[in-house]
Amino acid sequence: MIATVPTAPSTLSPPLPLVRLRLAPHGALPRRIDGVWWPYSRDLLTQLPKMLAALPRAWGDITGVTVDAAAWSAAPGRMFVANQVVRLHKAPASPHAPDRVVLLSPGLGRWDLQVIPPDATEEAAALLTTAALDDRRPGAEGEARPPAPTAAAGPRGRVGPTWRGTRAPRW
Repeated sequence: MIATVPTAPSTLSPPLPLVRLRLAPHGALPRRIDGVWWPYSRDLLTQLPKMLAALPRAWGDITGVTVDAAAWSAAPGRMFVANQVVRLHKAPASPHAPDRVVLLSPGLGRWDLQVIPPDATEEAAALLTTAALDDRRPGAEGEARPPAPTAAAGPRGRVGPTWRGTRAPRW
């Protein structure tokens, strides 16, 4: 635990909330889900910039984001995040991929994140995360990759095995 001592009452600010984002371990095989995001609310204008800032640099500059139109609050077609324009696409949820966020980075790829409802309990979020990131596939000759260890990582640019954010998550 890190303690801070304010120098003057005017410098007090509320602590920044965690970015609850867990990315799947990088592997040779393509994945159905690249990570899980558990936002604090359905306010896309507030939650999306924080999540994008927590992504690893290897994912490049995200310039397009597609979300389920019914699941998120109203948002403009574009927003300015980290000195760049991010185009927001709102589409009907796919029955095969409910509540998913798709991130696009030109020349680098597409990443699909499963969204855990903001009002989910920690227990439910843990179960949904495990299910979404389970790398065992039926019919894969009985083989399953062991789960990768989780680790905390610092702000964008500091890379750890699976977690991205400012502090280790509790869930």
